[in-house]
Amino acid sequence: MNVYMHEWHVCITCASQECTLDLAFVDSSGSVCTRVFYVAECVRLCKVVVEYNHSVILSLHTDKEELFQNVLTQVAEQFSRAFKINELKTEVTNRLAMLEKRVELEGMKVVEIEKCRSDIKKLREEMASRNNSSYLEDSKKMTPRRDVPSYPKYHLSKETVEALRQPTFDAWQWEPNEMLSCLEHMYHDLGLVKDFTINPITLKRWLLCIHDNYRNNPFHNFRHCFCVTQMMYSMICQCSLQEKFTQVDILILMTAAVCHDLDHPGYNNTYQVNARTDLAVRYNDISPLENHHCAIAFQIFSQPDCNIFASFDPEAFKQIRQSTITLILATDMARHGEILDSFKQKVDVFDYSDEEHVTCLKMVLIKCCDISNEVRPMEVAEPWVDCLLEEYFMQSDREKTEGLPVAPFMDREKVTKPTAQIGFIKFVLIPMFETVMKLFPQIEDVMVQPLRESRDRYEELKQIDDAMNEVKKKKSENLTIGKKK
Repeated sequence: MNVYMHEWHVCITCASQECTLDLAFVDSSGSVCTRVFYVAECVRLCKVVVEYNHSVILSLHTDKEELFQNVLTQVAEQFSRAFKINELKTEVTNRLAMLEKRVELEGMKVVEIEKCRSDIKKLREEMASRNNSSYLEDSKKMTPRRDVPSYPKYHLSKETVEALRQPTFDAWQWEPNEMLSCLEHMYHDLGLVKDFTINPITLKRWLLCIHDNYRNNPFHNFRHCFCVTQMMYSMICQCSLQEKFTQVDILILMTAAVCHDLDHPGYNNTYQVNARTDLAVRYNDISPLENHHCAIAFQIFSQPDCNIFASFDPEAFKQIRQSTITLILATDMARHGEILDSFKQKVDVFDYSDEEHVTCLKMVLIKCCDISNEVRPMEVAEPWVDCLLEEYFMQSDREKTEGLPVAPFMDREKVTKPTAQIGFIKFVLIPMFETVMKLFPQIEDVMVQPLRESRDRYEELKQIDDAMNEVKKKKSENLTIGKKK
């Protein structure tokens, strides 16, 4: 298409891959000015028109303004008719919307996905709480993921692989999808996938279902599940447990660690019993949470798509089920004294061929891993104390509202980080880990010594807190005396 008018020359040309619009005019000095527009700029045609309307007119005589306007108007109309700009814009918009949707579905950042999941879980829990029920519908939660692999397969560096074997591993640096890949690596690295012919896709589906059945609590959440399992993996490596246990025992230890707090509601057994919740009633006040974790775990295993035990015959599966339940029930801290005393009686004459001895050791190992945060470096361990206190305070606030007994170590008005940790480290953690150290001396430097250092640090912090409180008390007394005078 060619348009000739007075001193203006407009030319639109089309090639197989490219369309252009050429504008040429003679200005007041007699110079020829040209401008080329590509069809890719068609959606900005109106802006182009305005640009020329302002920049060119300034250099023309007033009597040419109307002529210039007419030419550009005709060009715009011709261009629109020739290339159907409106239809092109609509098509581009539709394609862009499709691409945006695809990006949203396939390429959304992990952080955004986790935030969405977190918000959904919070909403569901709030709705369940209002209906006087603290638990989500099992049928919805148990549905396995069929869009596997749903999380990217991360390539773990040699440094990461080695770090995973150490109790110093920092789980705060990893996103949920990365933690899932690390868990998957552990099962492969220990030879469990190969030895028990676990379908890798089934392993992925199972781990995804596990992730979805941990709630977004401050402490008892999927990251806690990962930390406990990673510490178990570390103990297996540090203590060379594969030389002492059967591979079935290793599978049970790892799987019990993964499942040990499934669907934890964020309120402990004491609350469940005192509030007479559905769980407490269902399990007759006997370890209601731990029984619930076991039930959820085996509801997941009951689905073929998530059954990593599919290769075992019914009798072998029955034994694995019983052993896994035994380990998860052992994590109830109400049984701590009973289990540790039993282990102390066996440790000096420990016999790996004695099934009772081995079972007791496995119970102690999962207990160690469950409460092992203080074994880790201070910068890794301390945030967990904040998370635990937040969950404690959430429970004590609810107990006060409902008129239930409140434990002093959970009361935000009475507890501090040092007071919360000193007794726990001195009388629970150190005695248990030192007993395990009798069987595995190699854990002293990497696990027991960090506990002793953590105890000392919190005792120093308590001394500082006590000194500051004493200063505040004296100031308050002086002010009171001053007012009386």
